[in-house]
Parts: sequence; C-alpha cells; structure tokens
Amino acid sequence: MDEDEPLASWAERREQRLRPVGQLRAVRLTVGRQRGAHVAPDEPRLIMRWDGYQWLPETVAENYAAAQRILHGIEGDGVRRPLHGAPRPRKAPGRHRRP
Repeated sequence: MDEDEPLASWAERREQRLRPVGQLRAVRLTVGRQRGAHVAPDEPRLIMRWDGYQWLPETVAENYAAAQRILHGIEGDGVRRPLHGAPRPRKAPGRHRRP
C-alpha cells in the first residue's frame, strides 16, 4: 500500500482480487494425491462452496459429469439456469425513443 493512496481505494482494489463468496469447486472423494479433475471420471466428487473464509461441503456428485453440471449450473436437459434469480426490471411504459 502506498502512503498517498486512500484506504478506501486500497480496500476496493483488494476486494476485486479476492475469491467471490459462493464460488463452487469439486474435489474427488478418494484417498491419495489430487490429480486433474478429468482423471477417474466415474469416481464421486464433493462439491464445496467458499463462504469468504473457508471451503464448506455443499453436496456430493456421483461422477465428473454430474459435478460439472452442478458447477456450471446446467440442468438435466442441458439448459443453463440463470445465475441471478431476480428478473431484470422492465422499462417504464411510455415513449422511449423518438421516431
């Protein structure tokens, strides 16, 4: 931190570097070294969620494909769920553009 930099701007810059709260990750449920995520695709995966301080267990996926669907928000038929549950507000009725 530079002495001339205000604390608020430093804190904002630091916040942008941190891992976002709610981020998910998958970990294989086997003893031994954790290798690439695609290795042993039929083994179960533990889905963990970041709470800002630590990784907490969320659920268990039966295999690699199921874990990827959970991580990327893909439902069973391949349709992505919306990341934000609330719909965007609609524009107020009236004249929006001039002809």
